[in-house]
Amino acid sequence: MKIFLDTADIREIREAHSWGILDGVTTNPSLVAKEGKDFLDVVREICALVQGPVSAEVVSTTTDEMIREGKDIMRRVGAPNVVIKIPMIREGLRAIRALSSEGIRVNTTLIFTAPQALLAAKAGASFVSPFIGRLDDISHLGMDIVRDIRAIFDNYDFKCEILAASIRNPLHVVDAARLGADIATMPFSVLEAIIKHPLTDIGLQRFLKDWEKLPQQMRKG
Repeated sequence: MKIFLDTADIREIREAHSWGILDGVTTNPSLVAKEGKDFLDVVREICALVQGPVSAEVVSTTTDEMIREGKDIMRRVGAPNVVIKIPMIREGLRAIRALSSEGIRVNTTLIFTAPQALLAAKAGASFVSPFIGRLDDISHLGMDIVRDIRAIFDNYDFKCEILAASIRNPLHVVDAARLGADIATMPFSVLEAIIKHPLTDIGLQRFLKDWEKLPQQMRKG
């Protein structure tokens, strides 16, 4: 499974990238607004750092404006790894079809049902983003949608990738991987939490203490 970071914080992206496990980045207007920087400058900086897909979301809600904005982002960022993020609305489906027909990759966001993902894939989306955590928040099992989308896409051999979004904890990542999501995008805090385990820390401390007990001449081998 591919690991994406859901952030617009360049420091977090640079740190995760240095670990050698980062496959891409997703952003949204809320994340970019937190940084207090120009939207396109942030996307350019991320694209220069990360070789994998970088999702940049439109803020228009009409088909023509979404198409225009998507093309404008592609032109002004000027990076081949930009993916245009389009919301799952009726006008968005038309925009997905138009942009994908011109070879522009689209990530369909705000997916909350398997039929929505099916329509986005049929319209030509390269990625669909089911929002797992937000479904859990309203007492739905968010992972059920990943299971359903995976079965549907496999039945009909859709090339569209399932990008599990709104990931809240490491267990979400495990479940997404187990159910066959192609990608999980997560905040930096969740990525850090995956690395850590108290028994790992205890074990390392024990090894180091035992090593210190060896006479100096024996440590050199």
